[in-house]
Amino acid sequence: MDNNAVALLLLQHPDEQFEAKGTARLLSLSLSRCTVWVGEQFDAGALAQATRGAALLYPASADSVSVRDDASPPPTCLVVIDGTWRKSRKILMRNPLLQTLPRLALTAADSTTPSRYAALRIAQRPQQLSTLEASVLALQQIEPAPERFAPLLAAMDGFVAAQVTRRRALTVVLKRRHVGPSAEP
Repeated sequence: MDNNAVALLLLQHPDEQFEAKGTARLLSLSLSRCTVWVGEQFDAGALAQATRGAALLYPASADSVSVRDDASPPPTCLVVIDGTWRKSRKILMRNPLLQTLPRLALTAADSTTPSRYAALRIAQRPQQLSTLEASVLALQQIEPAPERFAPLLAAMDGFVAAQVTRRRALTVVLKRRHVGPSAEP
């Protein structure tokens, strides 16, 4: 388990909670300072307390403050919304406090990196990253010694490989059941 200096608060959409290919669980098991809240709307008081000194990992909008543009110190907490883009926008809209947080968007170089997760899910663009990938890239931007997060990405590569192997094995079993035993004359 890595001792990340910047805490992570993952706001997970309920539909993602039991997703077999979800990366939030792997992230929470791998980082010592990672908390997962599940829901669409969160208690405003608890959210305000948890997000003091925080930044939101989310693309910047015209009226949002970017962490890079702000002269304040780096965030002590990174808030990450875990869900599809549609679900993440829903969480953002249902929790107005999130809209007031400074935003940390991934760098242009990070946003052109193809996802390691592409073998497991369909994305609209190859650069759409999993929660784990985006969180690690963000932590690498704001924490010292970014290379220390490389083992987490390696663990994700192993996770993806295991899921792909599992899918292939399941496909073989299902094909055998569908075709049935060969009919001998």
